[in-house]
Amino acid sequence: MALFDKKFCDICGGKIGLLGNRKLEDGNMCKDCASLLSPFMTDRRRTTLADIKEHLAYREANKASVAAFNATRTLGNRTKVILDEDANRFIVTSSSRWQNENPDVMSFSQVTGCLVDVDETRTELKTKDKDGNEISFSPPRYEFEYDFNVVIHINSPWFNEIKVKINNSSVNRSTLEYRESERIANEIQQALTAIRVEARENVAAANAPRVAVTCPHCGATTLPDASGRCEYCGGAV
Repeated sequence: MALFDKKFCDICGGKIGLLGNRKLEDGNMCKDCASLLSPFMTDRRRTTLADIKEHLAYREANKASVAAFNATRTLGNRTKVILDEDANRFIVTSSSRWQNENPDVMSFSQVTGCLVDVDETRTELKTKDKDGNEISFSPPRYEFEYDFNVVIHINSPWFNEIKVKINNSSVNRSTLEYRESERIANEIQQALTAIRVEARENVAAANAPRVAVTCPHCGATTLPDASGRCEYCGGAV
């Protein structure tokens, strides 16, 4: 087979242009179809054609979830974590027009962990000798810069981690930007940790076996309904 033989997309059937091929484990995909994938999906080259088609079906269905998403709280500046607290769902996006970008809508219960990750960069400061040559200080001196990220661990068939970049550019420890980046990172971590705990407690409560009690209104032995009312007379128990 010649090196530059034409390839066709195994998803849409279209011709793949020069440098436009996106390899799959057992096939090829054009860049237009690749643009429909979740931005959090990182193992495309090791994903089969069948799994890619299933993923694209999920992404298409996700559009309805985006349309129904009601933002009640926004966390972050550069990349935002937006909560729909009424429906126990959230999205992560850097777009100001996220309604048109099909961001992945995830359930609070899908969060399996959340941590703040701080990357430190050390740069040695130099001086010059009497001949103008750059030399190290004695002892060496360094400048430190930091980047804040929040790493969200997710229970999803398509990705298991989302890394949220907090600051636009590296910051020094003594600056207001450092303190603000630290505050935002901690706020996102605390919010997602709290909603994860609450969501899992709600699931556990919903799955707990119902216990028979005596109704104080009608005296019947009853299994209270989801709202805590007697199944016979409707009184609160």
